[in-house]
Amino acid sequence: MNHPDADKALAVEPSMFSATNLNAHNRRLQWLFRALFGLMTLILVIPVGVILAVLIVRGGPAISIEFLFSHPSDGMTAGGIFPALIGTMWLVAVALIASVPVGVAAAVYLSEYAPDNWLTRGINLAIINLAGVPSIVHALFGVGAFVIFAGFGTSILAASLTLAVMTLPVVIVATRESLQAVPLAFREACWNMGATRWQTIRTVVLPNAISGILTGVILEVSRTAGETAPIMFTGAAFFFPFLPLSVFDQTMAMSMHLFVISTAVPGVPDELKYGTALTLITLVLLMNTISITFRSYLRGKKKW
Repeated sequence: MNHPDADKALAVEPSMFSATNLNAHNRRLQWLFRALFGLMTLILVIPVGVILAVLIVRGGPAISIEFLFSHPSDGMTAGGIFPALIGTMWLVAVALIASVPVGVAAAVYLSEYAPDNWLTRGINLAIINLAGVPSIVHALFGVGAFVIFAGFGTSILAASLTLAVMTLPVVIVATRESLQAVPLAFREACWNMGATRWQTIRTVVLPNAISGILTGVILEVSRTAGETAPIMFTGAAFFFPFLPLSVFDQTMAMSMHLFVISTAVPGVPDELKYGTALTLITLVLLMNTISITFRSYLRGKKKW
C-alpha cells in the first residue's frame, strides 16, 4: 500500500522539470536572435552571390587562354590582360615584402617591449586612425614621398611602397592582437628556464601567433590587389606594351586596367569588362584561399 506522502511527492515531481515562464522567454529570445543573425548573414551573402553570378554569366565567356595570356590590342578594345595580370602580381609581391617585416617588427615592439604609457597609447591610436585615411590621400603622399623625394619616379617600387604604407596598419593591428592572445604563462615558462626576451619571442610567441599574422597578410593582399587610386599616380600605366623587368619600371595593373576600359576607352565590349573584373576577383580569392589554408594548417598544430 502506497503512503499518501509518497503519492503526493510523485504528483509534484513532474512540475519540477516543466518549463517555467522564464525558460519559455529565453527560448523565444534565442529563436529571435538566431533568426536575426541568420537574416543579417543573408543580407551580407546574397549581394556577394548576386555579384559573382552576374560576373560569371556576363564575363565567363570572355575567359580563355588567349584572354589571360595575350596583350591588349585595337586600342584596348580587344585582346587580353596578361600585362595587367603580371603587373598586379608584381605590386602585391613587392608591397608584401615591404610591409610585412616592418609591420610585424612594429607590432612586436608595441606588444612586447614598449611600456604602457601615454606615448605608446598615442602611437596605437595613430595606427588605428591611419587605417581610416582615404586611399587618395595615400596616393598624394606616395607621389610626394616616393615618386619625387625618393626619386623612384612612376614605378612599381613607388606604387608598391605607397600600397605598403596604406596597408601597414592592418598588419600591425592583426599581429599585435595575435601576439597579445598568446598566454602569458608561455612567456613566464621560458623566462624561468633562463631564456631572454628575444629568445622567448622568436621561439615561442611568434610561432604561436603566426595564424593571426597571416590574417593581416590576407587582408593586405585583398586590399592591395584591388586598389586603384594609390597606384594611379605612382606607378600604374594607362597602357604599357611590355612586361616589367624590374621594380623601377612602370606596369599595368588589373584594377587600373578595369577602371580605364570601363570609363576612358570607348567601344570596349561588356564581355571584356566583366571578364577583367571576374579575373581580378578570382585572383584575389585564389591568393586568399591559399593563405587561409596555410593559416588553418598552422592553427591546427597549436597545442593550446
